Amino acid sequence: MADESEALRKQILSARKNNQKLNIVGGGTKDFMGRTADSHAETLSLAEHTGIVEYHPVELIMTVRAGTRIADIEAALAEEGQCLHFEPPRFGDASTLGGTLACNLSGPARPWTGSVRDQVLGIRLLNGKGEHLRFGGQVMKNVAGYDVSRLQAGAMGTLGAITEISLKVMPLPASSMTLVQDMPMADVIRYMNQRAGESKPITGAAWVDGKVYLRLSGARSAVEATAEKWSGEVMEQGEAFWKQLQHMTHEFFQGDAPLWRFSVGSTAPNPELDGPMLIDWAGSQRWYRGEANMAKLESMAKPAGGQVSLFRGGDRSDEVMHYQPEALQNIQKRLKESFDPDGLFNPGRLYSWL
Repeated sequence: MADESEALRKQILSARKNNQKLNIVGGGTKDFMGRTADSHAETLSLAEHTGIVEYHPVELIMTVRAGTRIADIEAALAEEGQCLHFEPPRFGDASTLGGTLACNLSGPARPWTGSVRDQVLGIRLLNGKGEHLRFGGQVMKNVAGYDVSRLQAGAMGTLGAITEISLKVMPLPASSMTLVQDMPMADVIRYMNQRAGESKPITGAAWVDGKVYLRLSGARSAVEATAEKWSGEVMEQGEAFWKQLQHMTHEFFQGDAPLWRFSVGSTAPNPELDGPMLIDWAGSQRWYRGEANMAKLESMAKPAGGQVSLFRGGDRSDEVMHYQPEALQNIQKRLKESFDPDGLFNPGRLYSWL
């Protein structure tokens, strides 16, 4: 455990003085995301900026330094029978909370328990002027600067170096069960949305390889009663399946083929593509493996009420995030200028124009 914020601040001030670009890195497990990092930039590492600053189990609040490993956070929470409800993916033992927020990553329960963005109460941030700023707070009713805290979700470090995060934690579910059954992809969207619309303890709905998986979590009586009414067989290793989805270790994600992520309306029809697909979040998140043209996939995602991104692999020197109209580009450029006026942080990592 160490507070490296002063050393980080000094490095930022030196970089600003010398017009030196900075690549912000935590555990380094998500280097594959975004566009290719600037090879001329200096590394601003938060890997040693670690530790749980405050933890109040009764109040369900935790504050940690951004370089703290997800595994260490979850271990501390488990001792109190609590967890991170947004099920953060870990792409290695070194995965950190700061990187998870910066990349806006959440697991299979996201439609029901919220995203990492929804759990954040406040942050501390080093901006491009070397100022150590605080946004939001450490209580659920404190909304001062709340939206600024949430802006960091998905910004991929382009707005500054997150040093500290306060977030909500939740109790572990008393019981969990997974139901599985065969189902063609043509039927699964309607089925998952029907189940998700019922007032039942559902916390996962996914489809892969011709099978649909539903996870029930909560009070044992509610889980068992729902399982008796719904179709499907109880999966003995159900929790292992959801962990594979959460950490993207399922065989679907293996290999070198480009991995595309569709974030669309849950009831939208599946895009007509040749290649393997995996459906998660009751239809709101759909994965596709294969070579494809970004513009073509964008034309499929837009009428489906969403966006598409090249999550991993493929040509990362070009744009990998969905096209942004000029009005949104201008807003993002103004935000960038406010937080990082000299353009020090992660240049071009999110978009070539940012």
